[in-house]
Parts: sequence; C-alpha cells; structure tokens
Amino acid sequence: MHTSMVELDASAVDVSTDEQTLRVVLADGRELSAPLMWFPRLFSATAEQRSKWRLMGHGIGIAWDELDEHLSVAGLLRQH
Repeated sequence: MHTSMVELDASAVDVSTDEQTLRVVLADGRELSAPLMWFPRLFSATAEQRSKWRLMGHGIGIAWDELDEHLSVAGLLRQH
C-alpha cells in the first residue's frame, strides 16, 4: 500500500484584504479567509493602512503596527 504524506505548515507567507475579507496564504498552500468585520480595527482602517502588515515569528502571526492589531495564525485556524 502506498500512502503519500502531506506535511502541513501553518506559517503565514502572504496577507491581503479587500473591503470585506481578510485572506492569509499559508506556507503549505492553504488559504484562510475571514470576514473583515470580525476585526474592527482592520474593518475601519483604510486600504493603505491594511496593506502595512508584517509577519511575526516566522509567520506564526501577523501585525499591523499602525493599527495596533496582531493576529495569530493559530487563532485564525480555530475560528474556522
């Protein structure tokens, strides 16, 4: 019997937003999305402010320093 192993890596590698959705791409190819309204600081921010994100801890979290918003990938996964 042949089985293939897929190695999961829940580290964020890219983040994007539009007026309604937060999208996070993980290193293993998965994509998470969540309604922007779940994150009031991001929801009320301008597109320019939302574009100023940085990865924390090799992708375990995402920070928008200007907005004082910090999200963990683990927390996003739990919300799904």
